[in-house]
Amino acid sequence: MTEVATTDEQAWAAVQARDRAFDGRFVTGVLTTGIYCRPSCAARHPRRENVRFFSDGAQAQAQGLRPCRRCRPDDLARDERAILTAIAAIRDAGEALSLGELALSAGYSPTHFQRLFTRHTGLSPAGYARALRAERAAQALSEAATVTEAIYDAGFSGPSRFYAASDGRLGMAASAWVDGGRGAEIHWAVVPTSMGPLLVAATDKGVCRLSFAEDGAALGQRFPRATLIEGGDSFAALLADVVAAVESPGTGDHIPIDVRGTVFQEAVWQALRAIPPGETRSYAAIAASIGYPRAVRAAGSANGANHVAVLIPCHRVIRADGKLGGYAYGEDIKRELLARERA
Repeated sequence: MTEVATTDEQAWAAVQARDRAFDGRFVTGVLTTGIYCRPSCAARHPRRENVRFFSDGAQAQAQGLRPCRRCRPDDLARDERAILTAIAAIRDAGEALSLGELALSAGYSPTHFQRLFTRHTGLSPAGYARALRAERAAQALSEAATVTEAIYDAGFSGPSRFYAASDGRLGMAASAWVDGGRGAEIHWAVVPTSMGPLLVAATDKGVCRLSFAEDGAALGQRFPRATLIEGGDSFAALLADVVAAVESPGTGDHIPIDVRGTVFQEAVWQALRAIPPGETRSYAAIAASIGYPRAVRAAGSANGANHVAVLIPCHRVIRADGKLGGYAYGEDIKRELLARERA
């Protein structure tokens, strides 16, 4: 079996759910039809007793099976190579590459390639390029002597391009990345919940910190140069929404968040938000869903780097063997969040 589907039961559950996160991790062989498929194949499900699972197409073919013409399981390796090649091209390019250029290089139509890239990474090619440039800008802003110097170091042609690309993304003013939040206003409060005290903090763009068992002092360490404002009328409505979403997890998708990470981290966080309430995924499944099936540990690290508990539901990630696994705020809170979602 495979790294993700460690048991036939897990593999069968993935097939029944047509879970794309498992594509490429194993293939489903149907003995009565003599074909093998991706786990996500849209064809009618076979009877369980007629199914066998194989690590790859070669193993299935050795048993006399042939690839499904509908889901084309053997095309997955080609798809993955095309995406990885496109990612490398985007990273190495000195200027933005068009969707047409990337698709032509991969041998796909632009529409199909856009869909394929988005499925693998959680971002469109243009979105990936913007996220990569913003990541480089954030890194440069933390190291450069001036904001202007950082803008050019990150590959922008000038300040206007940087601020246009950053609007609504970096949240705080650009200089805040250099100096611990200087110039940013963050409203915050610690409120009681049925699962313990909850720290809620937000910029004017959304919730930037949501955590159990933290206080204003901990927030101050994260943003030592920001202006921290406890409470406030403008913050009250958002605070009430956040508390309600924590008490009834799975109901907070409408709440704006203001969190930033690397391209990989943001792809992981987006994958976490795509998990339906009450369901769980393994770290390996999350890594596979964003196109990096071997980056299981990195996916776990990105999961742990989540700044807004519950709103980015890292509690929905469990171990591959089905056990609950760790949680920054304790397994009891993780278990309770999942129980409430399932209810």
